[in-house]
Amino acid sequence: MPPKFDPTEIKTVCLRCVGGEMAATSSLAPKIGPLGLSPKKVGDDIMKATGDWKGLKVTVKLIIQNRQARVEVVPSAASLVIKALKEPPRDRKKVKHIKHNGNLTLDQMIDIARTMRPRSQAKALSGTLKEVLGSAQSVGCTVEGQNPHDIIEGINDGSVEVPEE
Repeated sequence: MPPKFDPTEIKTVCLRCVGGEMAATSSLAPKIGPLGLSPKKVGDDIMKATGDWKGLKVTVKLIIQNRQARVEVVPSAASLVIKALKEPPRDRKKVKHIKHNGNLTLDQMIDIARTMRPRSQAKALSGTLKEVLGSAQSVGCTVEGQNPHDIIEGINDGSVEVPEE
């Protein structure tokens, strides 16, 4: 017999969804149904919380206590980079295989690295910045008009200065 669920206990559920859109109740129901929550109501809460991430896939963390769900958006480095490019929101069902060929400044990348710092495994901010630059390369944008990998090499050989924490 499964253990009895205590409603005062804090539970966390993580899932990836598209910002500004209704999360699929079919994927929510098996995760939050046993906790006594309505998937439709939680889907609406997720839609409100991810409004400014419209069209981007973001990770959402649901913190459930006393049969109340609190929604936190936990963006990945790639979604932060795409948001910094300030592209207009796209219709995912119509526009496929989009190229993110914008240009970002090093200061924007450092700001993103500071946001990612608590979740990074790197010892220093320079390591986190390299992680974010790798994400920028995979997204397909440039930094300061050059390939992000060139800046990573610049950080490694000391020609690019990275501020401390």
